[in-house]
Amino acid sequence: MRRAIRLFALVAGPALAAPGIGRAQDAADPAPRFDRTEALVSMRDGVKLYTTVYAPKETKGPLPVILLRTPYGIDGRPERLFRNYLKDLAHDGYVFAFQDVRGRFKSEGTFVMTRPARDPADPKAVDEASDTHDTIDWLLKTVKGHNGRVGMLGISYPGWLTAVAMLDPHPALKAVSPQASPADMFLGDDFHHNGAFRLSYGFEYVAMMETDKTNFSFHFDRRDTYEWYLKLGGLANVNRKHFRNKLPTWNDFVAHPNYDPFWKRLSLEPRLTRVTVPTLNVAGWYDQEDFRGPLRIYELLEKRDANDRNFLVVGPWDHGGWAAGKGDRLGRITFDSDTGAYFRAKVQAPFFAHFLKDEGKPPPEARVFQTGSNRWESYDSWPPKGAVRRPLYFHPGGKLRVDPPAETDRPADEYVSDPANPVPYRPRPVRPTYPGPEWPEWMVQDQRFTHGRPDVLAYETDPLTEDVVAAGSMTVKLFASTSGTDCDWVARLIDVYPEDYPADPGMGGYQRLIAGEPVRARFRKSMEKPEPVTPDQVEEYTIDLNWGHHRFRKGHRVMVQVSSTWFPLIDRNPQKYVRNIFEAEDADFEKARQRVYRSPKFPSHISLETIPAGAAK
Repeated sequence: MRRAIRLFALVAGPALAAPGIGRAQDAADPAPRFDRTEALVSMRDGVKLYTTVYAPKETKGPLPVILLRTPYGIDGRPERLFRNYLKDLAHDGYVFAFQDVRGRFKSEGTFVMTRPARDPADPKAVDEASDTHDTIDWLLKTVKGHNGRVGMLGISYPGWLTAVAMLDPHPALKAVSPQASPADMFLGDDFHHNGAFRLSYGFEYVAMMETDKTNFSFHFDRRDTYEWYLKLGGLANVNRKHFRNKLPTWNDFVAHPNYDPFWKRLSLEPRLTRVTVPTLNVAGWYDQEDFRGPLRIYELLEKRDANDRNFLVVGPWDHGGWAAGKGDRLGRITFDSDTGAYFRAKVQAPFFAHFLKDEGKPPPEARVFQTGSNRWESYDSWPPKGAVRRPLYFHPGGKLRVDPPAETDRPADEYVSDPANPVPYRPRPVRPTYPGPEWPEWMVQDQRFTHGRPDVLAYETDPLTEDVVAAGSMTVKLFASTSGTDCDWVARLIDVYPEDYPADPGMGGYQRLIAGEPVRARFRKSMEKPEPVTPDQVEEYTIDLNWGHHRFRKGHRVMVQVSSTWFPLIDRNPQKYVRNIFEAEDADFEKARQRVYRSPKFPSHISLETIPAGAAK
């Protein structure tokens, strides 16, 4: 849910200046303009939370308060944030408050990962919403010269804390921006995607958060964590060899391998029943940690947004990539403008100014960056009205076509999935998630490192004769069988650049990942009640690639890759049904023959919501 080193770090890199963004970027460091105070603020149960307040030395009247709560430590953090993430807000004039959540760094109490909602019938019960409520109460009584309005924002875990606060808001909370917030930790954020466990991230994040009260980095004894996780063997070895049953969240993984009441209680989705305050939901197309969450929060709130107070922004960013730096590129992919600076100055700052200071206009419903064309677009609904589903079907010879497949003597393609030689999710060596430099960029890396492996199928169109603009949902429908009794299916949508690419010859033939997701066969019918697969029986699998907004250019190709491993991003499925994969032993892992069908009866395909190429340029 968060990268310990980079999330609020400075991001450097050359870029062309975007027009109209110079106001805050050229000004001096605003941090010295504040008076800083610190306090231990008492919560309703007597636990004290370490809080710092930064009040401007010079003001022109009452100011709103901006609150940011975090489990990652606030000492020294605000001064860095004022130079980047909060710089435009600091120049506009606010009082800022920062707080360590309970049980982390200088705050008292016990830390509970994504603490569940309290029992409303118990007046002494606490959760993150009650701690936020008590903190705002203290701010209104303590801070001088405020205007009675409070805003909250944060990225990742602080974004989740913001979302929790808005579900049970203090009356003074008047604007929130949950950014890269998870919504459901089993269905699609952080620790699981569609029930498939995110191994390297889950293991390293739990070690970081629960080994010590401060951030801890697990020590790997080799440079390539792909090799380390492979040698680890079955997940039963994690507690046996490393965690020793001492880390609560890992123990929860083991105890709750299915979508049971434990995970449902942690989910925000059932609680997203009303828009309580104006909400700016922020996501990044290349968020490697929490992409589904902010989109899902927006989607569920939008169904109940009678007063037009629910807004969406999606940019070309990795997890938190809008917080610092220019945001003009990610890895080898360039975006032709300073998208991070644009967001901070032209989206985030005006949003809070409007709802906390009555300045300017409300934002558009959806401000979405179109990758491929590198343009910001605004829509009055998302997905855009008029978007049409466009299927592309799998065909023999690795073809992807608009027409459904015909009868053939060989209605399926097949490969052998070997857990002892899983498909890597990025080129090796796979260095640690934290502070590995590749983790923020892997979602734009060239996919040719897997193309051609015998355990990866690829289907691609002919060169496009016109631009195709995906705008909305992207779904892969697989009709497939396995010789085992359980398995995973991984689908990746890829933009294949022409071999002759004069704009950047080094990008010729580049296979640019647009989206990828796994599904776990045991959950094909129910996330609550898994069941084994009948060997060699064709089953239907739906792989939701979530929303996208990408322009596949004329001359490019659309590709879909299919595999059964994506390691160590996703843990290895034993491919033999076991009751609990977290208790799997080394002997449980087996090879399996996988078949993907492409026939009139079983027409595997990808379906893209598209808009006319001229609708957004």
